[in-house]
Amino acid sequence: MSIRSKVIGCGAYLPKRVLTNDELAERLETSNEWIRQRTGILQRHVAGEGELTSDLATRAAEAALAEAGFSARDLDLIVLGTSTPDLTFPATATRVQANLGMTRGAAFDLQAVCSGFVYALAVADNFLKAGQAQTALVIGAETFSRILDWEDRSTCVLFGDGAGAILLQATPGERGVLSTHLYSDGRQYKLLYVDGGPSETGTVGHVRMHGREVFRHAVANLADAIDAALAANCLTPADIDWLVPHQANQRIIDSMADRLNLPTEKVVTTIDRHANTSAASIPLALAEAQADGRIKPGHLVLVEAMGGGFTWGSGLIRW
Repeated sequence: MSIRSKVIGCGAYLPKRVLTNDELAERLETSNEWIRQRTGILQRHVAGEGELTSDLATRAAEAALAEAGFSARDLDLIVLGTSTPDLTFPATATRVQANLGMTRGAAFDLQAVCSGFVYALAVADNFLKAGQAQTALVIGAETFSRILDWEDRSTCVLFGDGAGAILLQATPGERGVLSTHLYSDGRQYKLLYVDGGPSETGTVGHVRMHGREVFRHAVANLADAIDAALAANCLTPADIDWLVPHQANQRIIDSMADRLNLPTEKVVTTIDRHANTSAASIPLALAEAQADGRIKPGHLVLVEAMGGGFTWGSGLIRW
């Protein structure tokens, strides 16, 4: 019987501070209606002063471990998807490792921007299938509020902070990660990027984006990634119980659902309350949908995301 990376726990954490569209409209030339119509966003969470990406990631990881009834002593691996690490180095995952009290195994960061969770899922899944680990935490955590230009209304209204985590265990059977599919195209990196970095500028920089071009590429690339996932498993859109997309823009989410002929009640959507939390958006949505009983054991869950780079990918999970 084949070994699968089975999801045995989910966790989420959102900072207490909530920033509404109306609050943004008080300091920017924008409005709640303008933001809502173009993105589907109503509010976002913002990390408090001194609240780090590692803090958010730790809280989400603790919740995932608690749900599974596991402790840090049971962990072999932590893979943390983030574009907003605490420091340039060491890896933020190692700080999470220390926070949890995990003293063995390995912990490292993975940077694929909004595709970070799908990439991290693929890496952890391959570790487990290869027998190099038995239990892995896959985390997406971001404090994007720290790299936003709060005077640029085209970007600052889009993002929020948060963290989500899933706990995977190598288990024989049919439930677990069925396949993952990763892609990138470095020719497009200037369409969505941060204009700073230790090598090029010596500064942190801010998010810059060519929104229309990103939207156009996202629709095409995500469609291809979804098709690849279904074809690899000899499945059709009718087999999908839940689409859990990266929460970037409601129009992109709707486009993918329409393409799959999925009704809105089969799409997990959190963008209205969370905004775009980059690598954290999919695990936050997974944790919410499991906690409220929508995702049940045996359900087929499709995840997909695209981020700067460009990077994009998909994954199929039998819950």
